[in-house]
Amino acid sequence: MEIKSNKIDGANAIIEAVINKEVIDSNINKIAKEYAKSANVQGFRKGKVPVAVIKKQHGDKLVQDAETEALREVLSKGLEQMGISNESLVGEPNISKFDKSDDKIEVAVKVAMRPEIDLGDYTSHAKEFVKPEVTDAEVMTKIKELAESQAPVVDIKRNRKLKKGDTAVLDFEGFLDGKNFEGGAASNFELVIGSAQFIDGFEDQLIGVKRDEEAEVNVTFPEDYQGKELAGKDVVFKVKVVGIKEKQKVEIDDELAKKFLPDNKEANVDTLKEKIKAQLENEVMTKLYAEELKPALMEALVESISFDLPEFVVEQEIDLALNKKAQSMSEDEIKELRENEKKLIELRDTFRADAAQSVKATFIIDALANKLALKVDEQEVMQTIYMEAMQTGQDPQKSYEHYKNAGYIPAIQMSMVEDKVLSRILDSKMK
Repeated sequence: MEIKSNKIDGANAIIEAVINKEVIDSNINKIAKEYAKSANVQGFRKGKVPVAVIKKQHGDKLVQDAETEALREVLSKGLEQMGISNESLVGEPNISKFDKSDDKIEVAVKVAMRPEIDLGDYTSHAKEFVKPEVTDAEVMTKIKELAESQAPVVDIKRNRKLKKGDTAVLDFEGFLDGKNFEGGAASNFELVIGSAQFIDGFEDQLIGVKRDEEAEVNVTFPEDYQGKELAGKDVVFKVKVVGIKEKQKVEIDDELAKKFLPDNKEANVDTLKEKIKAQLENEVMTKLYAEELKPALMEALVESISFDLPEFVVEQEIDLALNKKAQSMSEDEIKELRENEKKLIELRDTFRADAAQSVKATFIIDALANKLALKVDEQEVMQTIYMEAMQTGQDPQKSYEHYKNAGYIPAIQMSMVEDKVLSRILDSKMK
């Protein structure tokens, strides 16, 4: 058996071989003898079945197994020639050629290896930055917002005009071309003036109206309104203000602090300020990292670190992009791609650069995670999914099962690893 192996680059190699008929025949005999030891054939005792009978009964299967055994030997010896370990392989080997003739099989097997990456001074790709500061004024503004959110809403005693921030209690009915329309009426409906909850212009026209007074409100429904019969139409609402409520003022004192920090019995206004400041700083840092620093660092790493990419991994990334594109294509467009190979190749090539960048970024993050000894286990992924589900009012267990059944867990895990890696590098640059 002639075997010739060649490293194409640091991440791809090809093994070519000529498998002689004698090798296949020898493998068939060896495998048939193994079958004979355990085969149950009527008329023969177990372990005493002649090899000729086994060959007659399992001819095609024996040939397939013999060829597979020969391919395994080709791969093993080819990797040995190049000094490549099985642990360094990425994905499954790809048989790019398998030409059978009467006396031989000519094969070519492409393999991909995990690229060796010289990270160099990777921290130099992140610029130093000053930790953003949160002012005392910003802290107080946030505390006032929190206090206002806890303020009770009560009916006002004196009959005054509605103003922005009031809660109006309304009876109303809507009319289109003089006729009332479905869903356009309500009684004792509470509406915060200035909340922009209703159609543009509705709330503004109620400012200045007193309790027990009636008003006609003219508005135009948006062109993209969900109800097609009302989209873009001018309507009139007959409105009666049956009540006006306003928020009571809440004092910012130690009692309020204890309310917001129930686990701290000694909480006071200063404690609350410290807590809110830390929270705001975290929000600012999270936003800065996510929107500016992390994308810039990732781009710099990808641009500056060079190494060869496994071809088949890039092709897989292109397949994903192509499948996503196909979801927005018409049946005629998809049919044209199936019938026109040149057009399909051209479309695939439009995704190649982005796919290569994405694959490169993944390998860089993996190399950095290994160097920094950072990892994310499935338990941590589960906790993250649970926390997100609880914050959005969803069932945590069902959310986790949905992600797991859809096969999203590895992608979430990789995203969390990337977040940890980039955060570690950026943290070292913060003044």
